[in-house]
Amino acid sequence: MYTLARSLMFRLDAETSHGLALGALDTLHRVGGVKRLYGEPVSDPVELMGLRFANRVGLAAGLDKNADHLDALGELGFGFVEVGTVTPKAQPGNPKPRLFRLAEHGAIINRFGFNNKGVEHLVAQVKKRHYGGIVGINIGKNLTTSVEQALDDYLLCLDAVHGVADYIAVNISSPNTPGLRTLQFGEQLDALLGPIRARSQSLDDALGRKVPLLVKIAPDMNAEEVALVAGSISRNGLDGVIATNTTVSREAVQQDPQAQEAGGLSGRPVFEASNTVIRLLRAELPDLPIIGVGGIDSAAAAQAKIEAGADLVQLYSGLIYQGPTLVKQCAEALKEQASAH
Repeated sequence: MYTLARSLMFRLDAETSHGLALGALDTLHRVGGVKRLYGEPVSDPVELMGLRFANRVGLAAGLDKNADHLDALGELGFGFVEVGTVTPKAQPGNPKPRLFRLAEHGAIINRFGFNNKGVEHLVAQVKKRHYGGIVGINIGKNLTTSVEQALDDYLLCLDAVHGVADYIAVNISSPNTPGLRTLQFGEQLDALLGPIRARSQSLDDALGRKVPLLVKIAPDMNAEEVALVAGSISRNGLDGVIATNTTVSREAVQQDPQAQEAGGLSGRPVFEASNTVIRLLRAELPDLPIIGVGGIDSAAAAQAKIEAGADLVQLYSGLIYQGPTLVKQCAEALKEQASAH
């Protein structure tokens, strides 16, 4: 059924079909059709960062930037859903077209540029959710905010989402906001993560509840750069890391006619690069919770992420290409994998 729907949707502009698919899912959810089609979520409880995840498979940030579809997406069987990236003020993002399918490679290029309705809208949506699973909120900076003033935006978002998030992810790795990735290294990363961690701690104390703080990093790093990032994560006492975001590399898709479109490449071509970063992180930070994301389009790919060192995984592009049954396939495979060890 999904194969047929996908063939129809793939005839449309990628962003148009993205919106239509989410709208159709919302409609199906309202009439109780999601659960009838996809059944109950796989029960494979995992305790991590003080949170209890229903299973090890989550939805990556970017699919539901505004938490407008949280209940419908949650019903697909995810153990957790990450919404965003959200910025303090609403912004339109980059001009269209800005989403491209590289179907032969199971890949997507996007240059959305953090298009979203602003943090107030997202918080209101999260507050009224019925989805009972873990909800992470991914925060970023506005395009018009300079890199030098980026901390202000992250703190504004942190203050706004802290009361409704189960965990918060600091996005410093999107290639679609100019200068953002420069925040990933050395003193700049410490200067960002230190104050965010301090504010997070004070908010935790005021709330009487710890909200884990994670950082989302890029796959385009060598071993030395990963070690630098790991050092900063450790020094600043972060609770986990999401590895990885999209890649700017086109090495795996250079023959594709759309390969030279600007933006971040996700899907199958980023699979090995993200696994490499996960392995390096795991060696540097043996006890740190890692959420592995990048190129998971099968149960075996999900298992490989765990073997690389991830504790949990997230889907995005694989969900677009394989459909919602991928969620349960991955969750069941990871449950079997865990019970075998």
